[in-house]
Amino acid sequence: MNVATFLKEQACRFERMPHHPTYSAQRLAQALHVPGREVAKTVLLRANGGHQFVVAVLPASKNIDFVQTSKLLGKGPVQLATELEIAAHCPDCDFGVLPPFGSRYGMKTIVDSTLSDDDEIVFEANTHEEAIRMKFDDFCQLEDPLVAPFADSPCTLGELRG
Repeated sequence: MNVATFLKEQACRFERMPHHPTYSAQRLAQALHVPGREVAKTVLLRANGGHQFVVAVLPASKNIDFVQTSKLLGKGPVQLATELEIAAHCPDCDFGVLPPFGSRYGMKTIVDSTLSDDDEIVFEANTHEEAIRMKFDDFCQLEDPLVAPFADSPCTLGELRG
């Protein structure tokens, strides 16, 4: 699925944002001069003993709380999928790229509720060189994700030391 083509077919308003290649959501935020809380990081999770894959969408500035995510999904422990598993589910994307439209790939999508704090979100399209900006409400209308809290802020070194 080409994200821009899909959005055009759905008559959805969006902006294409070409940029130099980036390989993380935080780098994407820096390249586009967008706050990390507005950039949607998309992560593929293994749930239900590895029998179910779930697309998790959260702010670039946050991390997945695996305990909370497991409770949310109710399917036992949750793990990160590998880049090879991402490639197998999204063969039409650059290696390591996962668009936030899990339903287009036969997977459930969950979105951390903090992304709803801003009117717009930015996310990688199909490549490491193009992002999409669109209204958060339009994204939710197209994808119909489960929106709930499952992310936390990354620990700082001082917090780890206690």
